[in-house]
Amino acid sequence: MRQVIIASAVLPLILVVATLGAGEVLSAHANRAVGLPPVELEATSVTLDAPVRGTVSGWFVRGAPGLGAVLLLHGVRSDRRQMIGRAKFLHAAGYSVLLVDLPAHGESSGQRISYGYREAEGVKAATRYLRQTLPGERIAAIGVSLGAAAIVLSGDRPALNAVVLESMYPSIEDAVTDRLSIHFGSFGAHFAPVLLCQLPVWLGISAASLRPIDHISSLHAPVLIASGTEDQHTTVPETQRLFATAAEPKELWLVEGAAHVDLHAFDPRAYESKVSGYLFKHLRNPG
Repeated sequence: MRQVIIASAVLPLILVVATLGAGEVLSAHANRAVGLPPVELEATSVTLDAPVRGTVSGWFVRGAPGLGAVLLLHGVRSDRRQMIGRAKFLHAAGYSVLLVDLPAHGESSGQRISYGYREAEGVKAATRYLRQTLPGERIAAIGVSLGAAAIVLSGDRPALNAVVLESMYPSIEDAVTDRLSIHFGSFGAHFAPVLLCQLPVWLGISAASLRPIDHISSLHAPVLIASGTEDQHTTVPETQRLFATAAEPKELWLVEGAAHVDLHAFDPRAYESKVSGYLFKHLRNPG
């Protein structure tokens, strides 16, 4: 009985200490060499100036004039290579494509991952580049998880004509609680405040700065919201809340059987059919 009592007292302390240490680890940069683009993309390497500071690295693929362009934004701790599969089918369809490393990822500058807040600077730099390079073209953005949040949080940037948001968290409170619950059950959710209180320490921002659900209605573009039915990192009810908050025109796509995974890799045929139709509707045949 004494050992049980001691364990009951010590275990929460261990979890608190581990959670405190996790704050630094989870915000550490994910910089790495990306290498050359696949030959079949016929891409050009680009380095863009971010609006505030630093640079954003990427690959630009020029498509057929008048068919539109698509900006591709990867998930957390990944880089532009995660989006190569999407880039290939979009390039084959004639679109111009820009794949970038978000700040603090891949070959872009940045010291801390900020879960969409500073990554939004990469979205601003990329959309500005596309508007300047392809004047008159209609532009869409596809973001995966972190990339989706960065689109929504990018606020004052050149206008987009269509947006695809995949597996995006509604708020950082939801994201942290979901992930702690996955690893530690309902007990783990009680430690979410310990992680959230570290945001000002490591990132200089508060949880209020990481609430895509508060900004999604201000996209001023048609939006397709996609997520897996088995996703426990961003649950179906959370995705439905995002959809309910988004402004029209909007579409919801729940991918049957998919967890928090790359939705294109999960079912390429279904993904390409759905997204191709959506982009054709808003980029090639608007209205």
